[in-house]
Amino acid sequence: MTLDLDAYTARIGWDGERRPTADVLRSVHRAHLTGIPFENLEPLLGSAPSLAVPDLEAKLVRGGRGGYCYEQNTLLAAALTALGFRVTLLAARVVLGAAPGDIRPRTHMALRVEVPGEPVPYLADVGFGAVGALLEPVPLTAGAQVRDAPRHHRLVRVESEGPLETWELHAEHRGAWEPQYAFTLEPFEAPDFLVINWHIATNPASPFFRTLYAQRTLPGRHLSLAGRTLTATADDGTVEERRLAGPQEVARVLRTAFGLRLPPDLDLPE
Repeated sequence: MTLDLDAYTARIGWDGERRPTADVLRSVHRAHLTGIPFENLEPLLGSAPSLAVPDLEAKLVRGGRGGYCYEQNTLLAAALTALGFRVTLLAARVVLGAAPGDIRPRTHMALRVEVPGEPVPYLADVGFGAVGALLEPVPLTAGAQVRDAPRHHRLVRVESEGPLETWELHAEHRGAWEPQYAFTLEPFEAPDFLVINWHIATNPASPFFRTLYAQRTLPGRHLSLAGRTLTATADDGTVEERRLAGPQEVARVLRTAFGLRLPPDLDLPE
């Protein structure tokens, strides 16, 4: 089964011309990121979410749900492929928040997207659950920058002991560049992410297994929920944070502020 492109574009509120151009890539990317929230409810329910396109369509497109990186970027890859782009899956190490010398595993999915007639491919990623996530794709060339207002990103090459070039995505934060994740251009296949997805969703040591996370980018602000802590970051960098009272308020915020249709068997911790 291929993706129902009509249903997908309706879900993200996009009605552009269906051609594989750089402008289409940018507008679809932004519409997807702002249209489908990030969330990890499936691991909290005790299972790894399916990455099969029919299941992603049922959940994220028709079911009023969101998902985390493997779901979001697999869905975007299916949509871009249907639009005529060539997409390669990449695996990245999240470096945001890592201590010096800390080497994390490759647990994040990103996309390399080729645009017909364009001299260089793009890095696309609608599944990075952070305020520093890309709103629009960035050209995959050293030093490339994209002012995906209100955000600002760049790609740099960094030193590596391996045989492959290592890249880092940086986001501007309060006037300084903040690394988000590192990756090589080695192609990964869908079965690779089935293994990574199962590990992240079911390993008791994984933060996604034990803590609720949700993200949504709205006009003028970005919302983040980690456990019971709700953070709103305005486009000018102003941050407001508050602690939600309990499971009922968390569920209400997920439905209203994040726009999620919650599963009936969701049992949020006290």
